[in-house]
Amino acid sequence: MTAAPAPSPNSPEISGISAEQQKARIPKAAVQRRTLRVLMSAQVVAGVGMGSMISSGGLLVEHLSGSQATAGLATTLATLGAALLSVPLAALSRARGRRTGLGAGWLIAASGALTVPLAAGAGLLPVTLLGMLLIGAASAANLQSRYAATDLAEPRARAGALSLVVWSTTLGSVLGPNLSGPGAVLARPLGLPDAAGTFVFSVVAFLLGWLIIHTGLRPDPLLLAQEQEQEQEQPAPSAPHERKEGFAARMRTALRHVAASPAALTGLAALVLGHAVMVSVMTMTPVHLAHEGASLSIVGFTVSLHVAGMYALSPLVGRAADRFGRVPVILLGQVVYVAATLLAGTAGNRQWAVAAGLFLLGAGWSCATVAGSTLLSESVDAAHRPEVQGMSDTLMNLVGAAGGALSGALTAVYGYGGLNAAAAVLALPVGALALWFSLRTRSTR
Repeated sequence: MTAAPAPSPNSPEISGISAEQQKARIPKAAVQRRTLRVLMSAQVVAGVGMGSMISSGGLLVEHLSGSQATAGLATTLATLGAALLSVPLAALSRARGRRTGLGAGWLIAASGALTVPLAAGAGLLPVTLLGMLLIGAASAANLQSRYAATDLAEPRARAGALSLVVWSTTLGSVLGPNLSGPGAVLARPLGLPDAAGTFVFSVVAFLLGWLIIHTGLRPDPLLLAQEQEQEQEQPAPSAPHERKEGFAARMRTALRHVAASPAALTGLAALVLGHAVMVSVMTMTPVHLAHEGASLSIVGFTVSLHVAGMYALSPLVGRAADRFGRVPVILLGQVVYVAATLLAGTAGNRQWAVAAGLFLLGAGWSCATVAGSTLLSESVDAAHRPEVQGMSDTLMNLVGAAGGALSGALTAVYGYGGLNAAAAVLALPVGALALWFSLRTRSTR
């Protein structure tokens, strides 16, 4: 028997799975159900930490810096952190399994969430921003969890499985922003700024997410899928050489595969530009509401509605993508984006209109993310799928970071309405590309 390429079959992760398979031959469907339960449980608790950061990060940075223009740095750095960490976490998952890759993401996020209140209490803005950067690992782990749901899923149920993991973030992410009030109460006796208190809840949430993944994601879905593929198919002669290549080389190969597939290119565009629309508007909404006289509770409620739009409707979005196709759902998402930015951008001091616009913004993101992720994954061959997934998350967060960075300056110069108008423009090329691909597919048929 020839030696398998790295990771070795004798590694603890692989050998553990092999032993379980040899002893019990666990049906793939049963492992898939367990995987979904574990991923969904981790998303619920860890989502609390993510929601807390969304509502309080911008306010905390503005408090420490005294500048509205720098308020967007909180989300910008968290998004940039997700971009920088997506590729290493994807590489770690490929080599050691989803349990190791996702677990590392939650631990890094916990260290960042602990750094933020400690640094904010000492008035150290640069260290606070470093903590925000590390918290970006939570977004990277959250995004890669949706792909973990598809490792063992049947093709006809792939969008549904992905959407369930996205949906499971709802409870925690909706609860998180509403901890702004309790966080302020917790912060005062500790001598912290009011907006720093919610990050204490984030530390606990991220650690619980790690614990659930570390103890429950056994057998590992990605390693098990790799084993089954090796059992069912003979590896191509070049496969060992490809596995020895550096990760950067595999990224370049993934980009070439996406560029060669109109379907994959459409999915990637929906993910990347859609994320930029969402991040840029969401970043400055808490600051806009605060300047209009809204309380922390109102800010938290508005962000909760936005998060509910992102996650709560995702099972319906997944079913629609499986039934009607990925591209129609992507097109629907772009229409919703335009409606959301129009409503929020013309709201003025009407807080209910801002909240409604943010809910629609989240719903547009759900359509783009669920349908776009599924279309992208199924449009490239299995050998390059992990690289494509990691690359897409990196690009999503890089473009999102750029949107967050520009959002503060755009709001300062053109106002909140101008920011929404600029965000709406980003939906147009995605809609045009999706429409072109749809017409191209029909003419080919």
